Amino acid sequence: MALIVLAADKGAPGVTTAATALGAVWPRPVLLAECDPSGGDLAYRLPAHDGGVLNPGRGLLSLGAVARRGLHADQIYEHTQKLVGGLDVLTGLTHGEQAGGLTWLWGPLGRSLAALPHADVLADCGRLGAHAEVGDLIAEAAQVVLFTRPSLDHVAHLRERLALLDGRPVVVVVADPRSYRASIEEVRRIVAPWDVAFVAGLAHDPKGAELLRGQWGGRLDRSLLIRTARELAGRLAALLSPETAAGERTDRSGASR
Repeated sequence: MALIVLAADKGAPGVTTAATALGAVWPRPVLLAECDPSGGDLAYRLPAHDGGVLNPGRGLLSLGAVARRGLHADQIYEHTQKLVGGLDVLTGLTHGEQAGGLTWLWGPLGRSLAALPHADVLADCGRLGAHAEVGDLIAEAAQVVLFTRPSLDHVAHLRERLALLDGRPVVVVVADPRSYRASIEEVRRIVAPWDVAFVAGLAHDPKGAELLRGQWGGRLDRSLLIRTARELAGRLAALLSPETAAGERTDRSGASR
């Protein structure tokens, strides 16, 4: 189906939280893949489907161990796990040093993720620029989504990144709910000279993020994080495949659309 790269240029402002929230409400089958060469933290942050812990040794690291003999899309699910709620995840490296032996992996991984026949892939690539080799994965993406905070330094780095990227990326502003619309409009104005697909928002919602991790009481589906993630997921899915935007489903956060 489609490979969607999620990344940031400076500080990676909540990319993993955003990727998990989007995966929870994605309007069709989806796999969340941690593709940050600096290391991932899903294995330590979120519970497995049985309430236990994810296995940090099963995921990108175990896939890389067998992929030297060739990597195909049908191998991916042999190394995935399920979160509570049923979201399939390919957990990332446990620390950045492991990336040194896997510089060859990113291109084949990108091609395999893009070729998954029955699911979209949300690839959390973290902060761009630190590992040039991840560009081989990004080149296989149907869509790149860049996250930014509305602060001057983050937007300045975003503009530099837009000048380097091919295609029409989506820009997502991680914004304080108190100035949500104004922040999005300001970033939209600043990036207007670049050809972006659209500029959208995602609420900076610490309580919602804790709900997503199962560490705070309340209703996850009512959180600002999930409400804005659902809107963003719908726009992204429509951009990738307009005919899939309509359709009712029950998402993995337990909320009905």
